[in-house]
Amino acid sequence: MRNPFVMDCGEFHVNYKQDMAIWKITRVRMRVFILLAVFAVFPMFASDYIIGLATLCGIAAIGAIGLNILTGFTGQISIGVGAFLGVGGYTSAILTAKLGLSFWIAMPTAGIVTAIVGGLFGLPSLRLKGLYLAIATLAAQVIILFVISRWDALTGGTAGMVLSRPELGSFVFYSERSYYYLMFAVLIITAAFTLNLFRSRVGRAFIAVRDRDVAAEVMGIDLFKYKVLAFIVSSFFVGIAGALLGHYTMVVSPELYSITVSIEYLAIILVGGLGSVFGSIYGAVFITLLPVVLRSGVEMMSGVFPDLSAVLIGMKEVVFGLVIILFLIYEPQGLAKIWKNIKDYFKLWPFSY
Repeated sequence: MRNPFVMDCGEFHVNYKQDMAIWKITRVRMRVFILLAVFAVFPMFASDYIIGLATLCGIAAIGAIGLNILTGFTGQISIGVGAFLGVGGYTSAILTAKLGLSFWIAMPTAGIVTAIVGGLFGLPSLRLKGLYLAIATLAAQVIILFVISRWDALTGGTAGMVLSRPELGSFVFYSERSYYYLMFAVLIITAAFTLNLFRSRVGRAFIAVRDRDVAAEVMGIDLFKYKVLAFIVSSFFVGIAGALLGHYTMVVSPELYSITVSIEYLAIILVGGLGSVFGSIYGAVFITLLPVVLRSGVEMMSGVFPDLSAVLIGMKEVVFGLVIILFLIYEPQGLAKIWKNIKDYFKLWPFSY
């Protein structure tokens, strides 16, 4: 019997089930289960503020995984993810606040509606690529926000809409802890679906389109079908994230889905790692917590250098841009590659030099 705690030299598989497993080595699977257990019990010992930050990180990770399906795995650039978040948030708000439907119906419906909208704006992807496709998705950002801001009867216009927290029977997900577990469940489902998607025929077609679309077409892959399908699948998860965020903050308004949000989500997948599910999670945590860490640093320095703190407050955008530039220069594959390098180093430690 093989010892699960002994590091094997290479991988040894005796059947297709072992060969197709996401985590092929027993100790790696054990680490994943332990990590999931840690995140499951973490709210029992953390403050509401920390749990709230973790919830925002998780919601951002769901949206980032959706964007990474489109950009990282399929190679289709999108600058309209902020508007698609708005479609998800407003769809759920209209269904729950105006039509009185349950959140459990509104959330998947928000994902479906966003997927349809994303598919429509993905139609030009057959003829456009690169910068041209980016400009087309930027047009989606402008058009969607214009509709949201001007359609007062449906969306409330610039005043926005007020939402309520989800309910399950008599239980209301009002506390930070309860909403964290709701987000955690959706995040696990999203990550599991995406990991399995790219082991399927559709996922491999997405990757083939990204790597060389002309060669993929020669092999028989329908470029139009799979490019639009990538927009649809990506937008579905972005819409789910928008619905979760709307019910968490309990308000939706046009300024919450500006072009800045789209840039932040692009930064998440760039910093985390293009084409990596776990990189999307790492990037979401990094980018979400970066302003919090900077603000804490400014507050600490304000007592010692009161004049300097006023200058540092306006440096958040500079630091944000600098972080992205440094990652693009020194580690284009993001935090996912850095973490892989660390693991590879300690596999041979202390013989690595």
